[in-house]
Amino acid sequence: MATPHLDDRRRIGRSARLALLGLTLAAGACGTAREIPTLTVFNAAALGPPLREALRTFVDTRHRVQIAQENAPSLEVVRKVTELGQVPDILAVADEALLPTLVVPRFAQWYVRFGAGALVLAHGPRARYATEITTGNWWRVLQRPGVQVGRSDFRIDPSGYRADMVMQLAETFYREPGLTDRLRATIPDRNIRRAEADLSAHLEAGELDYGWTYESLAIAHGLQYVKLPPEIDLSDPRFADRYATAMVALPEPGGRAPLRLRGAPIVFALTVPTNAPNAALALEFVRFLLSEEGRAAIRRSGLHPLDRAAFVGRVPNALQSIADRRD
Repeated sequence: MATPHLDDRRRIGRSARLALLGLTLAAGACGTAREIPTLTVFNAAALGPPLREALRTFVDTRHRVQIAQENAPSLEVVRKVTELGQVPDILAVADEALLPTLVVPRFAQWYVRFGAGALVLAHGPRARYATEITTGNWWRVLQRPGVQVGRSDFRIDPSGYRADMVMQLAETFYREPGLTDRLRATIPDRNIRRAEADLSAHLEAGELDYGWTYESLAIAHGLQYVKLPPEIDLSDPRFADRYATAMVALPEPGGRAPLRLRGAPIVFALTVPTNAPNAALALEFVRFLLSEEGRAAIRRSGLHPLDRAAFVGRVPNALQSIADRRD
């Protein structure tokens, strides 16, 4: 597979943004801004909308909190911690596997699985063959002349490498030798974006016909989408063994050995780093996120909370009462 490379013109202004949310609520607030605790969140771009909604709801229930939320591809937010020495209060990723592989136990002692998802083909109102494409013919439509397909950069974004996994699974599911390479060929380098969240504007404008993304993001951005069979869309734990037959190798900086990841059901996870500046506040937010109110908040943005959150590692005392621990 050719190493994708981004269109610099498209990347202008797309660097990770630091968004300040939920400054002190006016009612009953007092003191200086310096005394207001700040909860710093580094999260996968795919988790931007649901966590933003959850954070806003959290602020509504807890006065005198401000939120600093940074959205970027999962591997970028992880490397801010592991390579650049930046320490947020919460680190949330779109692929659970990145935490035990790169973060735990050196930078954090535990993590919790809190959400699930599916990979879909999103499209805007101007997409070619939008009235024809279905779950039963999508792979044929994508190969038609002139159809423009996009995905995120698989080197840094799980949506990108999961798209490649889906292509691999499609080849065996549909019993079409060579289908993986033909589907890869539908995505020229110019159609690759830094993160899957960057695809939405291009789909809406008709610059791209179809884009690989999460169902939750398609819903959050108001895009139409085509659902894929559960045998290949990485949504169903019953097909975990099938998913594991797909594999990607991600280039690592500094000449290190590639990071090899196998297909698995899509699970979103987060942790509070060991040296988090406001760990107590972060744990309070985690408790809120896993509550019925927090689950309802992320559901409003299209993300499916797990029926029961599952903790891995050394669960903090503050979360023991809600932990369904699974090592």
